[in-house]
Amino acid sequence: MMTAASVLKSARQLIADFGAAQSGNVVLTFALATLPIIGSVGAAVDYSRANSAKASLQAAIDAAGLILSRDAQTLTQAQLAAKADALVKANLNYPSLSNLTITPKFTTVSAGSFALDLSATGKVATTLTAMWQPTMDVGAKTEVVWGMKRLELVLALDNTGSMASSNKMTQLKTAAKNLLETLEKAAKKPDDIKVAIVPFATDVNVGKANKDATWIRWDEWEEVNGSCNSPFYNTKTECTNAERTWNAKNRSSWNGCVWDRDQNYDTTNTSTSAGAKATLYSAHEADNCPVEMMTLTSDWNRLNSKINSMQPTGNTNVTIGLQMAFQVISPVSPFNASTPKDDLDKVIILLTDGDNTQNRWSTNQNSIDARTRLACTNVKSANIKLYTVRVINGNASLLQQCASKPDMYYDVQNASQLSAVFSTIAQNLANLRLAK
Repeated sequence: MMTAASVLKSARQLIADFGAAQSGNVVLTFALATLPIIGSVGAAVDYSRANSAKASLQAAIDAAGLILSRDAQTLTQAQLAAKADALVKANLNYPSLSNLTITPKFTTVSAGSFALDLSATGKVATTLTAMWQPTMDVGAKTEVVWGMKRLELVLALDNTGSMASSNKMTQLKTAAKNLLETLEKAAKKPDDIKVAIVPFATDVNVGKANKDATWIRWDEWEEVNGSCNSPFYNTKTECTNAERTWNAKNRSSWNGCVWDRDQNYDTTNTSTSAGAKATLYSAHEADNCPVEMMTLTSDWNRLNSKINSMQPTGNTNVTIGLQMAFQVISPVSPFNASTPKDDLDKVIILLTDGDNTQNRWSTNQNSIDARTRLACTNVKSANIKLYTVRVINGNASLLQQCASKPDMYYDVQNASQLSAVFSTIAQNLANLRLAK
């Protein structure tokens, strides 16, 4: 009969004999060692597949978020969820992703500012690691934010004779119409975005229909009739009978052009007042009168037609183009734009292709530049964003200083670049962006 001591002794001997045995030991050791290697490789393969699925899912919800943001304000939560589901699945390039769940959340961050959070989760079936994890969870999220503040924009566009060269006017028309198209698509409601167009040369054309408006003055138009006391002439002999007749025309023959207001009203947005002649716009029979300007409107067809009608003519007076844009966008007479509010951006884009050459008082460039510089200062002081665009020629230093910020000045060396510049500005104004 074996005692406990003898059983223990026998067990120890068996263990010792097993450890000393040579046959089959390597195979067993190798088999045991390969288990973690196989597990690691399998995990790496499955994690790689999961990462690929996640990348595909991220791309799909990024694309869906940008598309959804166009209509998010007008959709119910149910409509938003249905459209998000359809868009993500349509853009997803990973068909084996299962249990896909898409969750959109639209919020109004502040007046005129919105956000769309979009998240998605799904499952990827595993291969080598399936024995302990049949599937792996993947997820992605994105946020699209946009500032759909209301916008009032004035395009102050050089229509002088030099715009006929180097294909500048043709390229300007294309660029301006592309900008209008971008803004029209960005508008969620008809009056979210309004645009005005102020073509300028030496004068601005306010329209013959304003012949009897109280903000037009006629003293300089009519005072030379028989007296030759007009500032048009240095000596009496200069006032020929032909000129006297020309200036004595009836007001109905006026072509709609006005030039600079009295200084310093020529650089401000001061309200016009019938009792203060210096604040009024002086009727001027300009030989080279640009096409009639348009005040703020959301009539995109009329705006495009106005761009198409522009023709190069006359000399350059940047000041009156900028001042009239300033007047048009201000909440004062005679145009009475909206009062500035937190949810309203006011912007002017000033484009020119040449140096100042003529205004109401002078043909001296430095003198006219000083008026332009003062007008720029006043515009920016009124919290109006000012973009400036120089096309091939013009006072680069002046236009750089005029812009609200350095990156809001564009120096275009070839007219063909105008479309890209206007596209960049339009996207900045639409202000749609992928946050994260």
